[in-house]
Amino acid sequence: MADNKSSKQPLPIRLPYIDYLLAAMQSGEKYLEDCFGRHLHWGYWENPKTATLTTEDFIEAAEELSRQVCLAANLQPNQHVLDAGCGFGGTIAHINDNYENMKLMGINIDERQLNRAKETVKPSKNNAIEFRQANACALPLPDASFDAVLAVECIFHFPDREQFFREAFRVLKPGGYLALSDFISKPVLKPFAKLKTHDKFGIGFYGKCNLEYGLDDYRKLTDNCRFILQSEHDITANTIPTYRFLRQLGKQFSVPNAMAVAETLAAELLSKTRLIQYYIFSLQKPFD
Repeated sequence: MADNKSSKQPLPIRLPYIDYLLAAMQSGEKYLEDCFGRHLHWGYWENPKTATLTTEDFIEAAEELSRQVCLAANLQPNQHVLDAGCGFGGTIAHINDNYENMKLMGINIDERQLNRAKETVKPSKNNAIEFRQANACALPLPDASFDAVLAVECIFHFPDREQFFREAFRVLKPGGYLALSDFISKPVLKPFAKLKTHDKFGIGFYGKCNLEYGLDDYRKLTDNCRFILQSEHDITANTIPTYRFLRQLGKQFSVPNAMAVAETLAAELLSKTRLIQYYIFSLQKPFD
């Protein structure tokens, strides 16, 4: 069935951490640009004990997280790949650097992030790259047109995970993969996670984040949307050094607001106590 979705521009969302980074990079803050000018997500260390937390170490770890999600998507040369919530285009850039003959599309609801991606990510290795402003829950794209859909550490910003899953299923070819990374809450945390999304508590430094989803919720969602769960990989321990790096960074730069410190420390505590876990999921659309 051909796509007939509305051509209306998606509504912008408020993400203070993006505001802060864009302003810092525009003012020439090279260190922050080096750290976050390509990737906007946590890092992945195969052996967390070896993390040195230098700028180069964190950049490499952030790159590795993108690689892990790409592996979960079973990416191969000559594929058509959609990166939903593509940020500054870091995962698209990773694919562009490591795969050939790819058709790559990054979408984001925030045009400012897309503008940076367009400026910094240029095609190589006979790849084609396109960045478009779009809502991940209402993709203006045709059915069965992608081999893989990615969502790297962004789905908690989407208004509806199930609707995104259904849209990803629709635009995937039979046998295609949806691969994503997300923060998963233990059941005991769910009542408190709901507070984070309530309007009266404000949006916080990281914006509105729906952290209510647990592992059982993802398994039910996978079944409801007719995906086949190929793998669920708990990488919480591999991401923990990120918090030390962010605390180290906070000593060098003026923290934009108290919520930035509070939210980051809370996330670190909850991750270390495993009330929040970081997972990579690999889901496949059936061939029939």
